[in-house]
Amino acid sequence: MDFITQYDWTGLVTSAGVLLIKLVIMICLYFIVRSVGMRIIKHLFAKFEAQNSLSIGRAHTLRSLTLNVFAYILIFIFFVMVLDLFHYDPSALLAGAGIVGLAVGFGAQGLVSDIVTGFFILLEKQLDVGDYITVATFDGIVEQVGLRTTQIRSFDGTLHYIPNRNITNVSNHSRGTMQALVDIKVPAERNLDETIHILQHVCDETAVALPQIKEGPNVIGIQELGTSEIVIRVIAKTENMEQWRVERVLRKEIKTALDRAFPKETE
Repeated sequence: MDFITQYDWTGLVTSAGVLLIKLVIMICLYFIVRSVGMRIIKHLFAKFEAQNSLSIGRAHTLRSLTLNVFAYILIFIFFVMVLDLFHYDPSALLAGAGIVGLAVGFGAQGLVSDIVTGFFILLEKQLDVGDYITVATFDGIVEQVGLRTTQIRSFDGTLHYIPNRNITNVSNHSRGTMQALVDIKVPAERNLDETIHILQHVCDETAVALPQIKEGPNVIGIQELGTSEIVIRVIAKTENMEQWRVERVLRKEIKTALDRAFPKETE
């Protein structure tokens, strides 16, 4: 009983209640500031994008990074405020140079490398959100560029998280026009001049039908000579990410035209 009565339980409960209320208020403020801050950032970048101050891909990249930095800073501020709420001096934690140095030496080298590499990736404009890239054995569309990682969505839907320090070589397929390439196999005994004439006619019609084509398509000529088959190549320059669609349309139209011109071979 002495153990129970020697404490001011009323005061302890009151202090705990006040502490809990303050903590709840801080958590609510954190989410409010986070929500408002992110809305402001998104609005500002949408404004820049509308004014053509930034390209769409660049605007999305910088917006993604800014949101990332904002979230990290907000979490750090919230952490310091919680420490202060429990009467722990944050400066004592920050002043621990030996501990910080040890952490950097052993645990934070990867983090520092990620941040530095990410900074140079953005500075050199190696990639933007929406770009089709190949990096670290993965290829896909860039969905987010953060302080630590870059997110790439493969064409099968898989989302890859790649630490920035692992991005040593980047192949960006979205800079400039892309190339649609179609190889057509035809029998070696077929009249080549007539075949090439038909293919070029299809190319000319496709160029009119598809505004995504920037140059061509053109029949380049014979790509391979075989004993029974000859490969003829068609090439076109297209908008970014439209090369596969153009290739599919060309294959379909070429197949239809050749079947119409040489019906006996398809029977």
